[in-house]
Formats: sequence, structure tokens, C-alpha cells
Amino acid sequence: MPELPEVESLVAFLRQHAVGRTVSRVDVAAINALSTYDPPLSALHGQTVEAADRYGKFLDLSIGPEPLHLVIHLARAGWLHWRDPLSAVPPKMGRGPIALRVHLTGTPSHGLAQETADDKTDPDRPVGFDLTEAGTQKKLSVALVRSPDQVPGVARLGIDPLDKEFTPERLGAILADAGGRQLKGVLRDQATIAGIGN
Repeated sequence: MPELPEVESLVAFLRQHAVGRTVSRVDVAAINALSTYDPPLSALHGQTVEAADRYGKFLDLSIGPEPLHLVIHLARAGWLHWRDPLSAVPPKMGRGPIALRVHLTGTPSHGLAQETADDKTDPDRPVGFDLTEAGTQKKLSVALVRSPDQVPGVARLGIDPLDKEFTPERLGAILADAGGRQLKGVLRDQATIAGIGN
């Protein structure tokens, strides 16, 4: 399972490489990965990635001027693979580890230290990412919503341990309020502290 530092690193990577680019296409290869159907994924086409954020272990790409949010939970065996270049061939439905492929065009709005000459001269070069899931239990989840709080897992999250308000005093209060619960149980409870544990 991707842990909080890995998810935080993915968000930082997406801020640098995806924000500012335009969604040109979204391919679904595993229909069971989609947890919402309205708005449809086609609503993302032609829209710009405006921001990348994290809520606990949920990734959130804010897309478009009246943003839609592509909220991703990688579960136990999911991962986001950046592709440069990205294959134009759609992944086969229900075959292989790819659940979703997001095609992006244009240039990112943040300067890239490792930008190549090709990136500067060809903003139409296809880049993007694949969401993959290994293993037999398919629990990777992708939701397209108008607000991240529309995803039940996001709505119930407690305080984020990387939030400046998460102080030793706040942790002490959380543990005191836990009564006789074991520490592991408190840390794994996403409604208490977001992003630690499962």
C-alpha cells in the first residue's frame, strides 16, 4: 500500500508535471475502478489541470475553471505511473494491470528543472499517466466529483498529520479522547488521523 510520504511525493510530482496541462482523453480499462458516473469522465476533455492536492491517502486533481475533482485512492496495490511519451493506444478493457489512462497535452504551468528541448518545442507531445493495480483484490478507486467531500472516504477524514495544526498537544488530546483503545487502532482510524495506517 502506498504510504503517506509516497502519496505526498506523487502530489508534488503531479504539481510539477501535470498542473497546467490539458486533458485530451481518458481511457477506462477497469470499469470496477470507477466509483462515480455523474459527471462522466468525458467532462474532463479539453479542461486544464488546475491543481493537485492530497486528502489523507487520496490524490485529488482539480480540473477545469469550475473544477471537477478526479479523486484517486490507490488502495493496497495501486500506483500512478507517469508516461512520457504516453501510448496513444487505449489499454485493453479488463486485461492487464491498467485501470485508467489519462492523456495530457500542453506544457506544465510550473517550470521543470529537467525540461528537455522536445518539451519546449512540442507542447502537443502526448504525456500522462496510467493508474495500475497489481494483485487479485481490485480496490483502486477513481471518482469524478464536483467537491472532494462528495467522496465518502474523504468526507470522514480526521486531521492530517502534516497539517500545522497537528501538534504534540493535539495528538495528546486525540490519544486522551481514545480512552482505552490501543494506539494502533487509533492511528489506523482515518476519521481520527488521516493518512496513517490503512
